Amino acid sequence: MPSITINTTVDIAATQDAVWRVLTDFTSYDEWNPSFRIEGTPEVGAKLVVHLKDGMTFRPKVLAATPGEEFRWLGKLGFRGIVAGEHFFLLTSNGDGTTRLQHGERFSGVLVALAKGSAGKGAAGYEAFSQALKQRVEQLNHTG
Repeated sequence: MPSITINTTVDIAATQDAVWRVLTDFTSYDEWNPSFRIEGTPEVGAKLVVHLKDGMTFRPKVLAATPGEEFRWLGKLGFRGIVAGEHFFLLTSNGDGTTRLQHGERFSGVLVALAKGSAGKGAAGYEAFSQALKQRVEQLNHTG
């Protein structure tokens, strides 16, 4: 089955735990997140409600929620998941008190082959989220 992966990375001047706190504080997303808002809890097996800024809403299932390390969900679109997206946030230490965020999504399904040419354009939204998260974490880390 064809797949497309969008993968972005950014270094954040804060610990993994500090990044995790902002990433999973869904109630504060409206204050800083340009991409989407989330309802639900970051727990394995939980269903989230994700509202994209373009008006689309989907209900992914949390696959991984390891504090300070990994948050991952799986969303499906259409009958039998014509397109499925596994969204991921991976946090690793840079060894100097800063954190590397790897953020992206792996799309799979029968419609993915049709979208291969436009995959690079989609990375901009992931980059915007990652940069906004970095700014929010560093601002809170600096003031708090």
